[in-house]
Amino acid sequence: MRQELPAAPARPARRWTLLVVSLAQLMAVLDATIVNVALPSVQQGLGVADAERHWAVTAYSLALGGSLLLGGRVCGALGHRRSFAAGLIGFAAASALGGAAGDAGTFFAARALQGLSAALMAPAALALLSMTFPDPRERGRAFGVFAGVGAGGAALGVVSGGLLTEYAGWRWCLYINVPMAALALLGTPLLRRDRPGRGPLRLDLPGVLLSAAGIAALVGGLSQAESRGWGDPLVLLPLLGGAGLLALFARVEARARHPLLPPGIVLHRVRGIAFVSVGLMFTAMFGFFLFMSYYTQTVLGYTAVGAGLTLLVNAAASVVGSTVVAGRLLVRADPRTVVVAALLSSAAGILILTRLTADSAHVLVVYLLPAQVLTGIGLGCLLATAANLVTSGTGPADAGVASGAYNAVQQVGAALGTALFNSVATAGAAAYAASRESGPEALSAGAVHGYTAALWAAFALLACGALAVGALSREDADRAGPVLERQSTEGENDHEPPQVRRP
Repeated sequence: MRQELPAAPARPARRWTLLVVSLAQLMAVLDATIVNVALPSVQQGLGVADAERHWAVTAYSLALGGSLLLGGRVCGALGHRRSFAAGLIGFAAASALGGAAGDAGTFFAARALQGLSAALMAPAALALLSMTFPDPRERGRAFGVFAGVGAGGAALGVVSGGLLTEYAGWRWCLYINVPMAALALLGTPLLRRDRPGRGPLRLDLPGVLLSAAGIAALVGGLSQAESRGWGDPLVLLPLLGGAGLLALFARVEARARHPLLPPGIVLHRVRGIAFVSVGLMFTAMFGFFLFMSYYTQTVLGYTAVGAGLTLLVNAAASVVGSTVVAGRLLVRADPRTVVVAALLSSAAGILILTRLTADSAHVLVVYLLPAQVLTGIGLGCLLATAANLVTSGTGPADAGVASGAYNAVQQVGAALGTALFNSVATAGAAAYAASRESGPEALSAGAVHGYTAALWAAFALLACGALAVGALSREDADRAGPVLERQSTEGENDHEPPQVRRP
């Protein structure tokens, strides 16, 4: 029997839910970039060795990526509101611990605890939003706001990280999470109350271990690729091992009685398109952000804060793309058509930047601003659409794990984009330098040439993704249903394969 969601709460409660969930989303996204900006000051303040400083980022990403699927399943068992509150408390406590850290080990442990807390908070937030806004029109707008906060928060983190580090000290880059979490926590009693899963939590232990180890190995290997190179054993072995573990995870889940990630969630045609398109977008866009950070600071001479302020154009365009463009398109068009348009918009923005050189004239007006507007609109539009799709048609028990999978795809895509495009850029710069005479101008031109090569790769990735989604969209919509019958489970998970409701 299909699960039916209870009636939507009253309008004030829905607005409050959107506000609280968006605040938590902003806090989590800010933290992912704000610490990166403060890292040099953290390294100096705590005496962190160069060989160990990457753990400030890696500890968070490993804990988050490896725990998201488990966090999503726990949300369904404990209740999404209760899990959301627990995640907020854990994140605030870990942030306070990191801000007060007196040594590198404590700081790295705090970052890992932040990741674990975010792995519980993020799926619960998305699931709460999905259950609070069942109406297609309001749902599209709500997910647009949520996606806009996520897309714009990354650029805001660069700016706030620079300002806090310069004027208040790096510790406030973590302390700032405490009042934000407290504000969100004060609003949780007004969120929609959902029932925890009936009966004991049936934990798919093999699935938990395989997914956590597989995702953590992939993210860890990719995070080391930039500094060590793809052929290094500490990069190659985790990547191969992670891919093997995830392949084994897929096989185990297809046979499990109570799977951690029911196959029907990811094998549904439309929902699968959402997962893949988000992975491609995050991979390509992290190449874009990498170029923007480098070009504005080393070629144009901007400070870190100035570079962040430049990215605010991208943030504003993301908000417009998620709230205005996606909100209107999702009530008029097939969601796959919206995905294609979003991928093409970002691809066009990246294509503009491939024309840049080290001495291009009218850089800001002719290149940077149009590129940021197009990529921002595409990113915001895609995130709003994909977040809507991955949770549509899932009952309360599966909304959390679908949200966890969505966030895990983002983590892997971001790690892949950073590692892949750094490698392409480095190789391109080296090839350019080998064919030119040495000198400061040649060095700068070679670096821009390398990042241009990386941008071409990002453009190709998005363009091919748009073509693939477009080809699938031409098929009859009736054939876009589930391609794998979901295994029946006991209790509240006993329902038909999830259907994605087209707005």
